[in-house]
Amino acid sequence: MTSSDVDEICRLKYRYLRTLDTKCWEDFEQCFVPEATGDYNGLVFADRAALVAYMRENIVEGMITLHQAHHPEITVEGDAATGHWYLQDKVIVEAFRFVLEGAAIYTDRYVRTPAGWRVAHTGYRRTYEMTWSMDDVPSLKINGPGSHTHA
Repeated sequence: MTSSDVDEICRLKYRYLRTLDTKCWEDFEQCFVPEATGDYNGLVFADRAALVAYMRENIVEGMITLHQAHHPEITVEGDAATGHWYLQDKVIVEAFRFVLEGAAIYTDRYVRTPAGWRVAHTGYRRTYEMTWSMDDVPSLKINGPGSHTHA
């Protein structure tokens, strides 16, 4: 194991999260080997094609997602690696006035390919999940400098 292996795996995970949130589906697909599997808290995928198709069909325009993974614990053994990550995520669907916020622990497996490290399996188990209506949350408006009112 070299630190460059760990660095490359971290960059792969960050690319996975960025391309998911920006809906760059071709780049998202390239994060995985074709036979990659997924298990997101019981939502199971048998291969890359099924996983990517689901994300493409369900994370649509007008939906804002934020996925941040922290505190990686990565173990590399030759051309295979495992990783555990702490996830914080938020999903906002204004059309339905819906917000989901949660956290989870990702457990990933990676393989070294001629094109670099790729995901062989990804998935998480939720530690918590909250949902609410945007109608139940007061909006926040921040005024710029000089906009203070004095009594």
